[in-house]
Amino acid sequence: MLRKTPLAAALVTIAAVPMAAPLYAQTAPQAAAQSTQAASQNAPSASQVAQAAPADGTSAATAPETAALPAVKVTGQADAPDFQPDMSSVGAKVPTALRDIPQAVVVVPKAVLNSQGVSSFTDALRNVPGVTIGAAEGGQIGNNINLRGFSARTDIYLDGFRDRGQYYRDTFNLESIDVLYGPSSLYFGRGSTGGVINQVSKQPNLKPRADVSLQAGTHDRYRTTVDINQPMTDTSAFRINAFGQSLGSTRDEMHNKDYGIAPEVKFGIGTPTQVTLSALIQHNRDQPDYGIPPLNGHPAPVDTKTFYGFTDDRTIQDVQTVNARVEHRFNDMFTLRNQTQFSHYSTEARATNPAAVLTGPLGTSPALSNGNYTTLPLTSLYVRLQGKDRNINDHSVYNTTDFQGKFATGLLKHDMLFGVDLSHETYSNQTFTATTPGLPSNTLAIVPLVNPPYVPRPSNYREVATNLAESSANGIGIYLNDTISIGEHWKWIGGVRWDRYEASIHNSINAPGYATQTNYFTSVRTGVVWQPTDWQSYYVSYGTSFNPSLEALTLTNGQQNTPPEHNRSYEIGSKWDLLNGGLSVTQSLFNIDKTNARTQTSTGEYTLDGDVRVRGYQLGVAGHITRQWQIFGGYTYMDGTVQKAFDGTTGNQLANTPHNMLTLWTTYDFTPAWQIGGGPTYVSSRYAANNNLVEVGGYVRWDVMAAYHQKRYDIQLNVLNMTDKKYYDALIPSDGGRAVPGLGRTFLATLNYRFR
Repeated sequence: MLRKTPLAAALVTIAAVPMAAPLYAQTAPQAAAQSTQAASQNAPSASQVAQAAPADGTSAATAPETAALPAVKVTGQADAPDFQPDMSSVGAKVPTALRDIPQAVVVVPKAVLNSQGVSSFTDALRNVPGVTIGAAEGGQIGNNINLRGFSARTDIYLDGFRDRGQYYRDTFNLESIDVLYGPSSLYFGRGSTGGVINQVSKQPNLKPRADVSLQAGTHDRYRTTVDINQPMTDTSAFRINAFGQSLGSTRDEMHNKDYGIAPEVKFGIGTPTQVTLSALIQHNRDQPDYGIPPLNGHPAPVDTKTFYGFTDDRTIQDVQTVNARVEHRFNDMFTLRNQTQFSHYSTEARATNPAAVLTGPLGTSPALSNGNYTTLPLTSLYVRLQGKDRNINDHSVYNTTDFQGKFATGLLKHDMLFGVDLSHETYSNQTFTATTPGLPSNTLAIVPLVNPPYVPRPSNYREVATNLAESSANGIGIYLNDTISIGEHWKWIGGVRWDRYEASIHNSINAPGYATQTNYFTSVRTGVVWQPTDWQSYYVSYGTSFNPSLEALTLTNGQQNTPPEHNRSYEIGSKWDLLNGGLSVTQSLFNIDKTNARTQTSTGEYTLDGDVRVRGYQLGVAGHITRQWQIFGGYTYMDGTVQKAFDGTTGNQLANTPHNMLTLWTTYDFTPAWQIGGGPTYVSSRYAANNNLVEVGGYVRWDVMAAYHQKRYDIQLNVLNMTDKKYYDALIPSDGGRAVPGLGRTFLATLNYRFR
């Protein structure tokens, strides 16, 4: 049976490539190794340089500046784009070499995002195999991500802290996006069934810079970003990033206006004690898009530009996050860190969704269901537009203290991390019904399925406040992890974490009126890494995580008394640095089990008797094939199955979990100035919900670019979806399973100018 799936090919690859790779590595073009780019590849990271600085602060005048520079490959005087990362903080809470992390990790550096003309968080994650776009709470507010088949909406982090707000994130202040796959409660507490996604902010350094980027595109797309870094003393610097944009779309009526600013100051650069203060302030005013309703088991065959809503719909979001970090290095062995983050997120949603497909134009007309199968012509069908108005407020306070020790006990070398996480979170959601007189409750209009009118909301609609959900949570987590080096070639990683998570919710109308729960959970993580040479790394690992029913501070009635769901992951993989270290190739086989998934019985009761499993294979590649040719991409095969459930979905394919996903981006420098690039994104067919009633077809989307680079400026042209492929991007399981069409062909022209 195994030979019928890509897992067979994966097993053959894992067995065969290590035998062929030594010859391949030894015969790599030496020119790449002799180039300036490859020569600087092994340069230490900023954190490594800082740790190597003398404790008395008597280093040379240039040492602090070197400590602050990012580990990038440099040609000339401008930072050359480099697709190959070698460090990540997402796999161990502190910067760690990717080859030492016994789990699959994908780091998407800003060089890749800049090359692709990417600005949104969602578009950036198209570079990560295993990520699909979903929705939460029956509607699409903010970034709702699925990772390896499991929701990761509350598993998005900003500089190591949970970024739980429902908003549309931007990449203007990001150095990279780091994705760690698999259950990881050891470092992150509750959640992380499919993994975690960490946004890594740009850091102040001692290299002056002032950059501005101007972008214009078809469909009224305009964007500006600014990046200014200014040293204040020999050991301190200030950096500020800002953006503003007005974005149209190939979808009718879609228009977003957003802006944000992210100031940051760092003291003690290159000294034993560093203090970093940062903030993120962002405002979004976006047009909500709830997609196209299903018909006959697929998205309705209407023009993908069709918008079901009102022209004055809006989602207004405000984000304020403040972060303070203190790090003190006692000596080369011991480091103490403390970090605190305060966040507030507010959302005012005045939205409309296509709630049902009707067989007539009246409020009493019958509604289709179960995939909306019908033989009626499209012109005889109508859509009920339902209000999705709500006001949401999130507050959170997080604090982490960790102590890192590097020492030896006999022949064993230890890299130990001990820490304590504290958290306090509150959440409120005031919902409303919006009804036009003469129509059923919470119905604003009934419009034709084909060519619905684009008009403002009816002036006489009535809005009534309904349920107010207010919830809060307090958490404490204590963790210990040790990486033990056994000789030159072996490492053992082992850790344990204890969590106490207490949460409560109060509903003004809905049931339950009040519920509270206190959960205790012990998470473990262990792995063995074998590194026979400096370019090979092989690992096997095991990890666990847990999901309380109040994990997102929302609750489905009937789940208030159920214990947390348990998740476990097994993974085996390899990480190679080929072509004299210029090209990284990773691959892994994984198995994730949710062994006691919540499932609803025929009586409406929820029990923990379900079972969900995702098995698969993942391949990743990043770096230089030649000095002029770079590549970044990945492939994953996922077999996501509902193993057991009481709601009739046993044996079904897991929602929004395609069997095959591939992403590839490559660039080639014809001359030091001229560059071209491009690549495909492939997603196979998937289902909108676990009931498998609505299926969305697979697609291949091609993007291309051309750029002209000079010391002071770049001119770049990107074409997104070059073939104007009609495809569906985000899937929404509610209301029978809706699908949001992806972006059509779009041209973007970008001018980047460097004043320094």
